[in-house]
Amino acid sequence: MRGFFTILMGLFGVLIVVSATPVEGRQSADRPTASSTDSDTFDPRDFSGVWGRFGGREGRGNAQGGAPFPEKGDDGFGIEVPPFTPEGQAKFDSYKPGYGRPLGSAAAAARPDEHIGRRRAVPPAEQNDPASLCSPYGVTRLILTSYFSTVEFVHASDRIIQNFAWMKDFRNIWTDGRELPTEIDLPNWNGYSIGRWEGDTLVVESYGFEESTWLDRYGYPHSGEMRLEERYRRIATDRLELIMTVTDPLIYTEPWVSGRKVFRKLAREESSINGWYELFDERCVPVDEIDFNENVRAG
Repeated sequence: MRGFFTILMGLFGVLIVVSATPVEGRQSADRPTASSTDSDTFDPRDFSGVWGRFGGREGRGNAQGGAPFPEKGDDGFGIEVPPFTPEGQAKFDSYKPGYGRPLGSAAAAARPDEHIGRRRAVPPAEQNDPASLCSPYGVTRLILTSYFSTVEFVHASDRIIQNFAWMKDFRNIWTDGRELPTEIDLPNWNGYSIGRWEGDTLVVESYGFEESTWLDRYGYPHSGEMRLEERYRRIATDRLELIMTVTDPLIYTEPWVSGRKVFRKLAREESSINGWYELFDERCVPVDEIDFNENVRAG
């Protein structure tokens, strides 16, 4: 397993830097075409199961090809980035991502319409992505990584639990009526989260994040004062829609609304390995990263 993830990380670290990243168009209000039929019924408040934003078990990750899933949405947070504050600009400039269109390349020059965050990728040896050290991703990046990995929803009496296959991480969304803390002495990597229902939409509010994580793989920053809102809506038997909003006046001059993300519910056989139904153990292992740094990033 360890050797497999060394190869996997190497593939993503090399191929994605030198390739253009597809860009998400403006979001459509139309619902995606689901594989379910009109006769299917489902509880719109039940998200139980394993979900991913890829088109099939062999479709994990853009670099691996596989079944297309165009409705999944862009792999980043969003393409219409609000202006930075001076503090936000300085933090953004200090981050050196390895993903996106290579800085100074013809591919980057050909897309002046894209925000510079997607046109500044540096060679792997020069990047400072905390993910390259197996640091925790933070909740927005974990969610976005579902374009090649999976997330499981588990409903309990007082919370909804999200289990993420990538990084083998988890998160509690408390639904017991509590309020978010107003003062944070000890931030959480995934923040403190509460949820409520507005009709059939699950609204999640989070606060108290560790500020060193990136919003997405392109190196967009946030501060410890970031507030995150997620709005989940089950729109079909096998489709779940999400729109996120980041409010962080220390970094951005206005709230940043994400692109529309769509998850596909995986059939049981798609979430099984060796005949065992469970999330895959997709960890970032430091010993693999050391080998990757020495043999790929330093090359």
